Parts: sequence; C-alpha cells; structure tokens
Amino acid sequence: MSDVATMRGRPSLLMTPGPTRVPARVLDAAHWVVHHRTADFSAALAETLTRLRPFFGASTADVLPVHATGRAAMEGAIANFFAPGDTVVACCNGKFGEMWAGFAESYGLDVRRVSENWKESVDPSEVEQVLRGPDRVRAVLCCHSDTSTGVLNPIEDIARVARTHDALVMVDGISSVGGVPFRFDDWDLDFAVTSSQKCLMSSPGLAFAVVGARAWSAVARSPFPKNYLSFSAIRKTLAGEQPETPGTTPVSLVLQVLEALRMHAEEGMDSVFARHQAMADHAAARADALGFGRQCPGLQQRSPTLTALTPPEGVAPKWLRTRVREMGIEIAVGMGHFAGAGVRIGHMGDIRMADVERTMDAIEAALA
Repeated sequence: MSDVATMRGRPSLLMTPGPTRVPARVLDAAHWVVHHRTADFSAALAETLTRLRPFFGASTADVLPVHATGRAAMEGAIANFFAPGDTVVACCNGKFGEMWAGFAESYGLDVRRVSENWKESVDPSEVEQVLRGPDRVRAVLCCHSDTSTGVLNPIEDIARVARTHDALVMVDGISSVGGVPFRFDDWDLDFAVTSSQKCLMSSPGLAFAVVGARAWSAVARSPFPKNYLSFSAIRKTLAGEQPETPGTTPVSLVLQVLEALRMHAEEGMDSVFARHQAMADHAAARADALGFGRQCPGLQQRSPTLTALTPPEGVAPKWLRTRVREMGIEIAVGMGHFAGAGVRIGHMGDIRMADVERTMDAIEAALA
C-alpha cells in the first residue's frame, strides 16, 4: 500500500496507551533529513536534551538519547549497572514492572519480586522488608505509570526506603515523563527512562535515559557486553566539542521530539500536567456515569495518562472496542491479567479534553 493513510478503517482519533497522536507540527519538523555529524544537528540534539531536563526533574544528571524504544533502554540499565548474581528488588504490580524483572532474570540477576498483585499500588514496606534481609540488594526497579493497570506508583516513598539501604533506584517513566510531575533530583533517583511515542507526542523508536552519579559508579563492576546499549559510549560522544551519538542518530525522531518539547514549553509545563489530570478526571467521571467500574479499584493513586476500566455487565471489551473503532476512535482492551476483562483509554501527549469528550460520547453511543 503506497499510502498508509488510506488503510481501510483507519481511526481518526488515537486514544490508546501508545503510540499516541503526533501533531502535524511535529511531523512537519522531521520532513527533511539532516546529516547527524553536522553542527546544525548537534545543536538540535543538545537543545532536545536540555528541554527534556525539566520534565525529568533532573538538573545535573546525564540525559542520554538511546537509539531504540524504551524497553531497550530498560534492558540497557541491566547490562550497564549489574553483574550476574546481583540481587535486585523488582516491583511487579503491572505488565511493565514484570517485564523489567524478566530482563534482569535473563541476565542472571537474583530478582526478588514484590507487590505482585496488579490490582494494588506498590507498598514501600514490602520493598523495605526485602532490603532489610541478609542479602545485599543492589537496586530497586519500579514502574512509575504502568499502562496495563493505570497505576501511578509512589516513587518518592519507594526511593526513600531504598536510599536508607544504599540501593540504586531505577524508574520506568515511559508513560509518565512529559505528562506527570517527575522529580529525579528531589526523589534522589539513579536511573530513569522515557520514550518518544507517549507524552512526548512523537513517533516511536527513540528513548531517553537519565543516569546519576551512583549509577555511573556501578558501571565499572558490570562485566556484561554493552555494544549498542553502552551508556558510557553515548555519554562520551555527547561530551565532545560537537555533541553526537555513537552510530547514525535517528535524526527525524530527534527533530520530532525537539518540536514537541517546544510545543510543551509554549503551553507551559504546569499547564501540561494540569491538562493531563483534568482529562483523567473527566474520563473517570463520564465512565462512572455510564456504569463502568475501575479495573483496579484498590489503587492508591492513578496515572493521569491512562484510564483503565471494567465495562458494565454483559458488555464484552473487544465488542466495545470494535464499535468505538467503527466511529473512528481507537481505544485499547485490557492486557496481561486483564485481557478480555477491561478497556483502556489513553489520554496523553497531544490529546485534549475535546478528544476525551468525543471518546466518551462514542462509548455512550455504543452502549446505547
């Protein structure tokens, strides 16, 4: 097919957990290809990383572009900072927390899983219980916003516990950075990651990792081969007179993210966060009125970037998704433990209140 826009049944509104809608202005920013070893592109790359800092809440830690999706940067954290047999605590109350635990296990780490109930937020006391054990725990891995459940985990409290036991704190912020307040410095974190296709409202394929001093200190004792995912190599090329990345940079994606960050700056970071929270509140209120339940009613805090719901009795999630798709809107069904039992509505990045309203109207019409 020569034009993807002519795909049969292509929804006009993408309300999924990602990839999210890419604004025309962001797409236009990448309509030309620039060589990755030019001064102009180096300036664009440097501006992108600088503009990312406030959304990570990171003032001095290194911000690294990783030429892959977010999960590659998560795997890179395992390869860069650990050695076989290292003990880590993994918070597994969702698909992506479990995924990170699986990465660590595949590298031969001793993974202690906590908070394995997907219906509940991470309990910092469970983390502390393992940290108080006889084995040295090198790090705590946790997902901030998990799109399989809609949770927003208490990273600040988890980090406070980990700090008292000298464990690194590593956070998946893929569906939160850019849409939810994130405070790398204030929470005293060591590693965090996000990617281009969610709150940064760009095309998929580029990740960004923040690495603090304690994490850098752990690199020297890691025997794993790094190669493509060598954070040290990325750091070295960025520090040159002309900031670059190893290999060929995905220049179009960098230019997209840069334009998206400029748009966020025009809106104002606090306004971006307020917009996401308002959309989440409105989606929840409309869902309540339509007889939906919360997929995970016991969560202490919910992510402003996604609403996970249980349809009214007798309404099959796949049927509802199909009906809404026929109206030009793409939503997602439940995943993992909630496959076949829930629907998920993403409202992050470029999504606006009018989009949420249109989506909920479509759901109401489908139920009628």
